[in-house]
Amino acid sequence: MWTNPSTWRRRLAVIAMGAVLAIGITNTASAGGASHAYAVIADLDGTTIGWALFIEDARGRLHVGVLARGLTPGLHGIHIHNTGECVPPFSTAGSHHNPPPGATHGSHAGDLPNLVVNRAGWGHLHARTDRATLTPGPTSIFDGNGSALVIHAAPDDLVTDPTGNSGARIACGVIRRG
Repeated sequence: MWTNPSTWRRRLAVIAMGAVLAIGITNTASAGGASHAYAVIADLDGTTIGWALFIEDARGRLHVGVLARGLTPGLHGIHIHNTGECVPPFSTAGSHHNPPPGATHGSHAGDLPNLVVNRAGWGHLHARTDRATLTPGPTSIFDGNGSALVIHAAPDDLVTDPTGNSGARIACGVIRRG
């Protein structure tokens, strides 16, 4: 069941449609820009454990939806990182997406709320940010080297520089234009 990509695609499509209908997102495709993107999330062994969907609304807010499985219950830090590479142990994803440079942790464009994982190992996140975009500009995640979504082993305290004390990188997905 988990190894069948079409099952995951169907689940992601249902979640995405529900999110779009629930929050009334408007497609904002502009010349040369993207209004949606996705990431296939894999663990350190290369096994697909989840998906993420990114949609930019008409006001320039980025909505991030994540569904992942097989994680330890509790809170996990999750961030948009500044390089579109996911080679285990995922240090290739670089640091947090942080334009302009100099913002402290908790204010990085790539900082997201913690991923909440239930006792069955399923994690879900729906977050919104106006600090990162899909469309061209200084806060775009589609800069010269792309971006990745990284899940960490521990909760993010949303304060400690540079990573919120969120521990090892345990899963990663390159963010791709939809």
